[in-house]
Amino acid sequence: MLAISTIFLIIFIVLVLSATWVLWTFIVGAGWQPASKEVVKKMLDIADVSSEDIVYDLGSGDGRIVQTAAKMYHARAVGIEIDPLRVLWSMMAVSVFSLRKHVKIVWGNFFHQNLSPATVVTLFLWRGTNQRLKQKLLKEVKPGTRIVSYYWTLGGWKPVKVDEKSQIYLYIIGQSNRH
Repeated sequence: MLAISTIFLIIFIVLVLSATWVLWTFIVGAGWQPASKEVVKKMLDIADVSSEDIVYDLGSGDGRIVQTAAKMYHARAVGIEIDPLRVLWSMMAVSVFSLRKHVKIVWGNFFHQNLSPATVVTLFLWRGTNQRLKQKLLKEVKPGTRIVSYYWTLGGWKPVKVDEKSQIYLYIIGQSNRH
């Protein structure tokens, strides 16, 4: 009897921890749903990323955007992710692909990170998170910084370029936020 109740307790704890791990990222910004490699390339293309850029990916998940920015566009890149398991996964991938000189993965909440070095910021967050993020972007990034959002817009801002089919929106600080 004791063994069965112990097994049930372990199963219960594992289920609760798993659910907590999945759900808590929803609370802080967006659940993890990786963009396809095709969408990642389109996001970086619409932003006209080059070797001169510093790309910040907010909610970087498995690091695919920052890795692609470094590998294909020779940009420096910073991924900010709150989920420690995805941070570890990203760091391992950065090491495996020998990108440590070009890519930095930060474990933390992007609302508490300094975004001022960014020349490009990529987002695949939720509408409400994008809305909360607008003030931080206006306060921290320089005019001319390109903001690329996949799927959700930055309500009230006018995109300078849109890929309707892929739902990718390009905003430029100093242009898109004028009324």
